[in-house]
Order: sequence, then structure tokens, then C-alpha cells
Amino acid sequence: MENEAEVFKKHIQGHQLKLTRQRQIILDTFLDMPRHVSAEELYEASVKKNAAIGLATIYRTLHLLCQSGLVQGREFGDGQTRYEVVYNHNHHDHLVCTRCGKIIEFENMDIEFLQEQVAREHSFQINSHKLELYGYCQDCQEKAPQLRAERKKGKK
Repeated sequence: MENEAEVFKKHIQGHQLKLTRQRQIILDTFLDMPRHVSAEELYEASVKKNAAIGLATIYRTLHLLCQSGLVQGREFGDGQTRYEVVYNHNHHDHLVCTRCGKIIEFENMDIEFLQEQVAREHSFQINSHKLELYGYCQDCQEKAPQLRAERKKGKK
């Protein structure tokens, strides 16, 4: 299987574009960052390596990365698109903390099976899906007394 850089290079060459130094820096920087990166976060990290990179170049390169199938942009309720590598990665779902913005990835085969079962019951063919659960992460629950109280009440 090809690595991410090879896939991206083939994609842009197929569109009669060049793998410029700036695009290569942006790609390398993106692949080195944690998942769920915003364009602004990628910009801040990229300009440390090459001050000539502009925010517009970041957005254009992210668009190319999405077109190539390497990357997917998602919005997690904060009005900001975050990008993650999807090429050669297993499908997963997300827990999103509405207090601190932390995003936790998880895989659960029971949920996947249930979704397929529901689709079959309705003669529905699933092409894709996303599951995002919103609430409070453990750290935020422990830091906020009212959240701790709600958590204890929910356990009863």
C-alpha cells in the first residue's frame, strides 16, 4: 500500500499540479500533528518551518488533501473544521467534550453491527456514516463540582 505522500503526489500530478516545497512542508507538518487539526493550527505549525506559507495556501492544500482521499474535514460543533487522516485508517467514531473541546476516538463493533441491522430492517444501504457523542470528558467532570454532582446522580 502506498504511503500518504505518494498518494498525495499522484493526486496533484493527476490534476496537472506540482508538489511544491510549501505543499510538501504542509503535508509533512500535518502528518506529524495530532489528529483533528484546524487550518489555523496547521498554519501556525507550518510557518515555523517556512514563514512564506500563507493561510490561503494551507486551505488550498487541505482541499487537495481532502480531494485525494487522504484527509477528511469534520466539524465538531464549535464552528471550526478539523481535519484528520482517513487513508489507511480504520473507521472510528467520536466523543466530543463540549467544555474543553477534547475529541476522543473510539471503535465499537456492537454499534457498527446495530447500525447495519437498523439499515437492513429498513432496506437501506449505508454508504457512509458518522457518530459523534457530545458531553463532558472525565477531566472536565472532575474539575467542575456541578458536573461531578450530575455524574454521581446519573450513576444511581
